[in-house]
Amino acid sequence: MKKVWKIFNFEGAKEIFISMLAIAFAVFLWFLTTYMGWIKPLFLPSPQELIETVIELVAVGYRQISLQMHFLVSLARALFAFSMAGIIGIPMGLLMGFFPVINAILDPFVQFFRPLPKLALIPLVILWFGIGETSKFVLIFMATLLTVVVSVAAAVKNVSENRIRVARALGVNQYQLFRYVILPSVLPDLFTGMRVGVGIGWTTLIAAEMIAAHSGIGWMVLNASSYLRTDIVLLGIVILGTTGYLLDILIVMIQKRAVPWMGKA
Repeated sequence: MKKVWKIFNFEGAKEIFISMLAIAFAVFLWFLTTYMGWIKPLFLPSPQELIETVIELVAVGYRQISLQMHFLVSLARALFAFSMAGIIGIPMGLLMGFFPVINAILDPFVQFFRPLPKLALIPLVILWFGIGETSKFVLIFMATLLTVVVSVAAAVKNVSENRIRVARALGVNQYQLFRYVILPSVLPDLFTGMRVGVGIGWTTLIAAEMIAAHSGIGWMVLNASSYLRTDIVLLGIVILGTTGYLLDILIVMIQKRAVPWMGKA
């Protein structure tokens, strides 16, 4: 069996194969549970029913909006918020980690807002930004930004003192120290922070789409639950989970390209 993996030389092929088997087994248990009637369809629709729901929503839509449009709306909201959180959060975290004065100024505010449940912020967000797209962006942005800032700042503080001493002994200035020592050292943790931030931001999507939305996967799930459309609720959960997983895989792929030295001494 090991010779087969070597012949194909697929990186991580064995792990992918095992993951696919685990997913297939879970789907089989799901099919068996619903086919045998162990759980009523109201509580757990069958895989066949979920496929029929997908076909229906793609063709007819939900509340006059197609499934693909609901998905694209949610994805656009999230990706825009993620991008802005990275553009602002990464430099902010680097500065906080590199300059103690900046960290002393900003850290109390970051640590105050970071653990706050984003649902608790909805009334204020509506009051300050209205019920349009801005309020939805703010919720997702804040959830992602604060996680990224904390992760990046912590990564900078954890850079080996020996590396910094050696660099200073060689006569580097502050810019060179940051460019050639600090930044390469924190890149692996920076991507890890982005992974965590994107995950938290993606989970905030449903909370964001509670604010007077009329489209989006999160809104579709919440609206369908009011009418006991468990098939649509389950479909939305599958789409949200799968998309979040794919976003995480994308970041990992970028991480491997950008940080080839990760995990190597």
